[in-house]
Amino acid sequence: MSKHLILCRSKDSYLQQSSPFGVNNKLTWKLALWIGCFFFIPSLSVFAQKSRQQLEKEKKENIEKLQQLQNILKQTSEQKRATLGQLKAIKQQISAQNRKIELINDDIELMDSELKELQKAKVELDNDLSKLREEYAKMIYNASKRNNSLNELSFLFSAPNFNQFLIRYKYLKQYTDERKKQVQQMKKVQSMMIAKTTSISNKKKEQQSALQSKIAENKNLEKLRGDQDKVVKELSGRESEIKAEVAEVRKANKQIENNLTRIIQKEIEERRERARAAAREKAAREKAEREAAAARAREAEKAKNKGESSEEVAKVEPPKPEPKKVEINEEGMNEEEVTLASSFAANRGRLPWPVPGFISDGFGTKEVLKNVYQENQGIDIQTNANTSVKTVYDGVVMEVTNFGVMRNVVFVQHGDFYTVYAKLKNVNVRPGQKLKARETIGVVATDADGVSEVNFQIWKNTSKLNPEVWLRSR
Repeated sequence: MSKHLILCRSKDSYLQQSSPFGVNNKLTWKLALWIGCFFFIPSLSVFAQKSRQQLEKEKKENIEKLQQLQNILKQTSEQKRATLGQLKAIKQQISAQNRKIELINDDIELMDSELKELQKAKVELDNDLSKLREEYAKMIYNASKRNNSLNELSFLFSAPNFNQFLIRYKYLKQYTDERKKQVQQMKKVQSMMIAKTTSISNKKKEQQSALQSKIAENKNLEKLRGDQDKVVKELSGRESEIKAEVAEVRKANKQIENNLTRIIQKEIEERRERARAAAREKAAREKAEREAAAARAREAEKAKNKGESSEEVAKVEPPKPEPKKVEINEEGMNEEEVTLASSFAANRGRLPWPVPGFISDGFGTKEVLKNVYQENQGIDIQTNANTSVKTVYDGVVMEVTNFGVMRNVVFVQHGDFYTVYAKLKNVNVRPGQKLKARETIGVVATDADGVSEVNFQIWKNTSKLNPEVWLRSR
């Protein structure tokens, strides 16, 4: 808002004249500009509005995420024993809680800035109102002196001619109007000051409320950290059991990787064979074209010797239609596959989520407990029980299989990209089936510990990619 007050005050350089009635026009115009700026500040303060709107949006999104985490965590915490899934959910909740406190701090800082601007505006208004009162007092004093020496009627009728009479009449009318205008402006400025005072009071109350909220949220954060310590302690007491679970997951991940590698290698070999077949077809077609051209040349030569025209030869043996060509690139992909792969790559960072929820375990290797490490070839997304799992893009189902703790697994091809959906309770698609984006492929599984989680992977041929950077941000 201070930027707009500076903008308003900068107009003063244009207001240098004084009124013939003893009133400073500079101050009068300044107050008029103050009044205009006061009413237009809500629409002019674009930067402040954007900052406030963005902050409120982030606060709303964070609250929704915390609510979602609490709902999912409630399902896992209903189990009698601590689980890795519960630990993952608590860690995410702590992260979201930290973000909530950061947003409260941002809110307090923004309110502090807004409060300073309001107080500065109030001081400016107070100074200008004092000056306006002084100018009005001077106007009254000047009027009083004129009334003592000469009344208005004698001033009018002592004019030497009619034109001077009209000028003096207009002068007196303008003088009266100016006095009324000064009074109106003082009333407006007083109203503005009352509004500013109320705004300052309300802003201080909001700031105090935010401080109280911060204290409460810090207590919630400490409670979550206590819950996390409790779960870690319990899990550490079952270290051998947890290591066995991690080893089982590692084994299933290796099976998925081997299976996908086999699918991809088979697909690559088929593409290479298609490329070789396309090359052979092209060579045969070019050879046939050369032979046909040579035959036509011989026939033309014979016809020439017999005295026949080339048109008559063409009528006897019309050219055969060209067979439809299927374009195959160097990697053996046809045009449709190339287009699909290119389109998939162009949607990096914009793919829809396979299920609603939160990322409970990210891509890569990490320490889940002290000296217990787990590798994730994709990401785990915790969600609610019985949630439908949907494909993230158009593609073709390559295979549906089952791998122990990973339950049902669906492999979908998108050109030379592949997506993997694991930990499904049931599947409603079959190999060879063409899918559209957001098409349901199954339902998420819920394990014995009450954790409903989907493992989602993205591959570019045999290279693992981090799915988190491919999904749209939330």
